[in-house]
Amino acid sequence: MCGIIGYIGNRNAIPIVMDGLKRLEYRGYDSAGIAFVEDNKICVRRCKGKICALDAVTCTLTKPSNLAIGHTRWATHGKPSDENAHPHRSGGIVVVHNGIIENYVELKHALQAQGFIFTSETDTEVLCHLINKHAAAAPFEEAVRTAIRELKGAYAFAVINEKEPDKIIAVRKESPLVIGLGDGEYFLASDVPAFLNHSREVIFLDNNEIAVLHKDGVTVTDFDGKPVHKTVSTISWSPSMAEKGGYRHFMLKEIYEQPRAISDSIRGRMFPDKGEVALDEFGLTPDAVMGIDKIFIVACGTSYHAGMTGKYMIEELARIPVEVDIASEFRYRNPIMTSNTLFIAITQSGETADTLAASREVKRLGAKVLSICNVIGSTASRESDFVFYTHSGPEIGVASTKAFTAQVVALYLLAIALGSVRGTLGKPEASKLLGDLLHLPAQVEHTLELDASISALAKELFKTKEFLYLGRGINYPIALEGALKLKEISYIHAEGYAAGEMKHGPIALIDEDLPVVVLAPSGKLYEKVISNMEEVKSRGGTIIAVTSAHNDIIGRLAKYSIFIEESNPFLNTIFLTVPLQLLAYHIGVLRGCDVDQPRNLAKSVTVE
Repeated sequence: MCGIIGYIGNRNAIPIVMDGLKRLEYRGYDSAGIAFVEDNKICVRRCKGKICALDAVTCTLTKPSNLAIGHTRWATHGKPSDENAHPHRSGGIVVVHNGIIENYVELKHALQAQGFIFTSETDTEVLCHLINKHAAAAPFEEAVRTAIRELKGAYAFAVINEKEPDKIIAVRKESPLVIGLGDGEYFLASDVPAFLNHSREVIFLDNNEIAVLHKDGVTVTDFDGKPVHKTVSTISWSPSMAEKGGYRHFMLKEIYEQPRAISDSIRGRMFPDKGEVALDEFGLTPDAVMGIDKIFIVACGTSYHAGMTGKYMIEELARIPVEVDIASEFRYRNPIMTSNTLFIAITQSGETADTLAASREVKRLGAKVLSICNVIGSTASRESDFVFYTHSGPEIGVASTKAFTAQVVALYLLAIALGSVRGTLGKPEASKLLGDLLHLPAQVEHTLELDASISALAKELFKTKEFLYLGRGINYPIALEGALKLKEISYIHAEGYAAGEMKHGPIALIDEDLPVVVLAPSGKLYEKVISNMEEVKSRGGTIIAVTSAHNDIIGRLAKYSIFIEESNPFLNTIFLTVPLQLLAYHIGVLRGCDVDQPRNLAKSVTVE
């Protein structure tokens, strides 16, 4: 979603906030703006388009400012335009805002009846006028509290007041905000990378909290004004982890970081020689595991595909029934849950609105929530009963890569842990599975050596208008993920399908113009997949086989072959995934697409 950055301190706030906006570009946006104090007046600069356009406006500013707030906007209410860009102002009140104010229409009508003039199509302008209205009769902080009592929706915003130009007020309700602590200076952002090169000491705001930032410190209260004690967290990511590090794009860097992300996610959590997983890493006890009678896995997008692979792993290794749901669907149905149901929420950011809403509903119904998350201190991590951190480091590219493989590894560890405790998995088998995992980072390194050949393959395929991805069993979710990556990055229509279902519809699409990516690793379903390839070949389709089988059959059926490393069927999913990520990346680059910030997409979807 949109990005917020703010600064107050002894340095010039304008370059700090502009740099923070650039570090938030990965979240996706269509306009940007900044507000700063100059000679006790608030000045606003904003424009449609990329931050470089805003740079051209701010580079001529010569006077320093000790306070500024900035914003990158992704359109929800109103088209991308200069008028709809943030910050918005009403009199001396200036606001930057993430989220959606659900009752903005009725509030707008009421404010218009009172004489307030609207100049944009946004819901944010309602917030500005509302605070301005109440500030006429109450102190600044109280005006903000009064205004938010009238709001419905999920939002986070920062507001400054020309009458008190030494203060930033920040409000959080179901949309993330984090405060960075410095020496006589303070930072505010929707995500840590915005100020990570300045501060690693942070305070995460929780729902229904208000923070007041001034040069002498930060105070946090709830919406009723009661003081809230906040714990200071230290971010372990280094600033360099959030930089490109010489790679052309963040996406490529993050694809290449997967061996390290896997290593960091398994370190200290397994003991292959004993055939054991550290169960307490998942917050579970043996008694709790024995009491589980069903598992729900709920997520969105790429994390949903990881959850689908987890279903295969858990059901086979632990023999516990598993349902996998898209969070936006799950939250509006009436699931059957008991105190013995384990609910697993998967979210890279820990801020995905639909996943959080589903988790809250489940807790209301009495089930326990285990979150698999990459961001320490995120909302999901704070609201869940148990948390497993994937330790992938910051993922800046909008299309998830290393977070996905780390999530698959987390589910693999969980499946082994559950199976070991429940007695469905013996120690020798568990030891073998964990040994395979120990070799995984090095094998993924070898898989990345395919990059040059996949880049050459992309040159043969980048002008294609559509793709079909086929997989069977646990590799079906990988086909879905491969298709999703291509759609996100290259804007080519791509469809993932269960290979056995191809004859029930998609086979009608196959001709010489349709590339078909077939996931065909060795294993019990290999011959079934070969039969599917025969069906595609007989209808003139162009087959790209991703396989560990070096044989004449593959050579006869496939026009192009990508040969991968081989492990057990569960970990083969990762060896299949990496080439599909690289293929999507290179096709997107060849088509001139912005692979780090695909159009219309946001890194963390914090609105419904």
